[in-house]
Amino acid sequence: MMKREILITKDGSPTIEIAEMNVTYHSIHGAVQESSHIFIQTGLLPLIELKQFEIINIFEMGLGTGLNAMLTYEAANKFQQKIKYNAIELFPLQEKEYTLLNYAGKEIILQLHESKWDTDIVFNRYFSFHKTNQSLLGFSTDLPFTLIYYDAFAPAAQPELWTEAVFSQLYSWLVPNGILVTYCSKSTVQKTMKAAGFTIEKIPGPPGKREIIRATKPNK
Repeated sequence: MMKREILITKDGSPTIEIAEMNVTYHSIHGAVQESSHIFIQTGLLPLIELKQFEIINIFEMGLGTGLNAMLTYEAANKFQQKIKYNAIELFPLQEKEYTLLNYAGKEIILQLHESKWDTDIVFNRYFSFHKTNQSLLGFSTDLPFTLIYYDAFAPAAQPELWTEAVFSQLYSWLVPNGILVTYCSKSTVQKTMKAAGFTIEKIPGPPGKREIIRATKPNK
């Protein structure tokens, strides 16, 4: 297994670094501010504000540290929005790693990592959680999703996860007007998403990132 180390980012929040792959799980400019900006503010909150969904079904590609799930849990409670959160992770963190992630919601991080695999876990009336130890390429589902957090490593590190075939599959999992958000705004990725059927919006990014992508499945 590749060596993973805790790295403290510029906003004081931790992330994970894999030096031999030259990747970090979040931006070095700030893990929490990046996740909040991309996944909560750009993806989740616009859907909550629509007030059209009794339950928002979320799929996360890459549970990672659990930060995106923790922030989503907090938003579900704040806005009293029911959320079903589904995440896959092929290489889950070990106890010696996730216990060092000192986020403000650390007790939620522990619950996320220590919950059973392939089991629906009800945290409270607004948030339920299900995780699967699986790769995206081997994963299948019948559940239609309202929102996808696409948080795979960058195309340079995992090119197989940024193909038209992958985005076509993700597109098929979304409800009409469903949203996919990701930090990656490379022109090649935008073209691939468009080829899969998505409508693309370029959104100003968090500190250290010029822009991010919000992709929508049109209601044809």
